[in-house]
Amino acid sequence: MTLKYTDYIEKRVQGTFNFPIAYYRENPQSPRYYMPYHWHPHYEIIRIIEGSFNLTLDNETKRYKAGDIIMVTGGVIHGGEPEDCIYECIVFDFDMLLKNNHACAAKIQQIISGKIRIHTLLSEKSSRIPAIVASLCQVLSEKKEGYEFMTQGYLYLLIGTVIKEKLYEESAYSAVTIERLNSLKSIVDYISDHYSENISLEKLARIAGMNPKYFCRYFRRLTGRTPIDYLNYYRIESACEMLSTRNITIKETAMNCGFSDESYFVKTFKKYKNTTPKQYTRKEF
Repeated sequence: MTLKYTDYIEKRVQGTFNFPIAYYRENPQSPRYYMPYHWHPHYEIIRIIEGSFNLTLDNETKRYKAGDIIMVTGGVIHGGEPEDCIYECIVFDFDMLLKNNHACAAKIQQIISGKIRIHTLLSEKSSRIPAIVASLCQVLSEKKEGYEFMTQGYLYLLIGTVIKEKLYEESAYSAVTIERLNSLKSIVDYISDHYSENISLEKLARIAGMNPKYFCRYFRRLTGRTPIDYLNYYRIESACEMLSTRNITIKETAMNCGFSDESYFVKTFKKYKNTTPKQYTRKEF
């Protein structure tokens, strides 16, 4: 979940060129705890350790709980809000499993191309998956000598289990659904790039190719927020990361996050975080 969650993940390098996989562990004190809507070409595994997570994948929102293992398909827009949650994320490039592996290439290509889609809640019908993912997370968190070999071994074991237990289905997205989801991706990309600027509802609607009234209903149906509510939410999440990682004043943070008025920034911050920026900074440090 990269996850510099307040940057859309496709802009970040996952791991290294030769080992394109990244691991993250988040808790309520992490500056990247919340997950604004984003997408990336890589696959992502989310493991819920404690609490719950209201997660939206494309146009469907579900509440996931401790013990759940979630597979996010590459290209799927996703995001949501954890509740008293500790969770781990593994983001990886499926191409790494193709290198010099002719025996598995055909099936992996089907996964990459979207011809088959791995089930979202992998732990629902498999007793083996949770243990495999737990071991994978442990190896990636410890990074002991030889972990690169073990990481790839666990990934092959995971995908092999998915294939053996038929935890996948053929893709069933319609052209209309894909077009609408792509329009939403263009919006979250635009907000990611321009959240520090003055953005209007009309501007976002034009980018989506919809009239403002319909766009507002459409966006809320997919994300649970109005476009402007989401924009402010994204700005405040960005502000939290700035306050946590930079030597920056509250006024500078407000300006960098698209707020021309510091008092309005403080008011908005308190609305989303139930605390002021000053109190948040003291808590962080």
